[in-house]
Amino acid sequence: MGISLSGTNLERAGDYNQRTVLQAIRVSGEASRTDLAAITGLTAPTIANITRRLLDAGLISEAGRRQGARGQPAAQLVINPAGGFSIGINIDRDHITIVSIDLAGTVLTRATLEVAFAMPDQVAAWLRDEVAAIRASKLVDERRMLGVGVAMPDDLGRVTLPHRPSAYESWNEIDVQAMVEGIVPWSVHVDNDAAAAAIGEAQFGSGMVLSSFFYVLVSAGLGGGLVIDGNYFRGAGARSGEIGFMPDMTRRAAGQTVQETVSLSALYARLDAGGCVIDGIQALTRDDPAVAVIVERWIEDAAQSLIEPLIAVSCLVDPSAVLIGGRLPAVLVDVLVDRLNVMLADAQLPSAARVIRATMSNDAPAIGAAILPFLDHILPSEAILMQVGRTGRND
Repeated sequence: MGISLSGTNLERAGDYNQRTVLQAIRVSGEASRTDLAAITGLTAPTIANITRRLLDAGLISEAGRRQGARGQPAAQLVINPAGGFSIGINIDRDHITIVSIDLAGTVLTRATLEVAFAMPDQVAAWLRDEVAAIRASKLVDERRMLGVGVAMPDDLGRVTLPHRPSAYESWNEIDVQAMVEGIVPWSVHVDNDAAAAAIGEAQFGSGMVLSSFFYVLVSAGLGGGLVIDGNYFRGAGARSGEIGFMPDMTRRAAGQTVQETVSLSALYARLDAGGCVIDGIQALTRDDPAVAVIVERWIEDAAQSLIEPLIAVSCLVDPSAVLIGGRLPAVLVDVLVDRLNVMLADAQLPSAARVIRATMSNDAPAIGAAILPFLDHILPSEAILMQVGRTGRND
């Protein structure tokens, strides 16, 4: 397994150990108590106590027994999907998405509104209707609702993008957490969209086998997120991974940032200038020769703009991989990935991170947002470990 699932013997670390065991079961798919002791390094009695509490809490269940080499068959423990639920919201400059998921990470409901530069009142009204629809669906057990996560770009109303209306700056005055708290009866967690996408990938995507990676989120803008040893790294100012604001080192884009080339906003602007009418993301892959030519040129320019930042990431961080996700259609991501891997190979770096398409693509920020309440309540994180006290039980 790529991520660390070691338990801790720090005093009063029982909560962290319980989270770690739950994560070990989730990552393994199923595991016996003996397996869990080997994975986490915790003692058999500690594992027995923790698994009993997890069973009593309804977070896991027994899924039969597996015959071993000798002795009684070992009981297999699995995640109980109905053990917890959450809602994830992604607010961006070209869409709003809301999902609900269960503890196994299965998306139970999904809704997206394709809208450019939606104002706060419009977003709040749409979310109110969609939350009501989720509750009416009865697919989510509200007694086990852990909370709501919201993912959105930093500086939502400040960054200048093509066709952004001046009134969009009103987002700068909005307390998004308070806005969503006025819609839902549960706790609300807000994070950057690229951070949420990277966290989602770490918990339910490629991060299940990759301990360290850099995530590139291609959306209306361009964001990035860094996961090191299974944990999201925020940096001193909580703004790590801001690849979109790096200077574009190509002669073609002198004085510009990488985001001004590598973003859906930049691609749409090129298509608009080329006389191509685009009515959504799906139009990027339709059989339209004029669109295909512009998209092909943009992919090459995007690779040229990304290569220097990715060389820096490879040399400075040395991640296992660079993951590319977001709203760019998968077939176009694959073309961009192939081009970047060729360019990285040509650079002959000491340790070049391979570029791959992220497992979770279009809905990654929303799903990542939905995972935020899980991290707060039941899954392990370094933040939780740092909060444990110095006295008390450790099982």
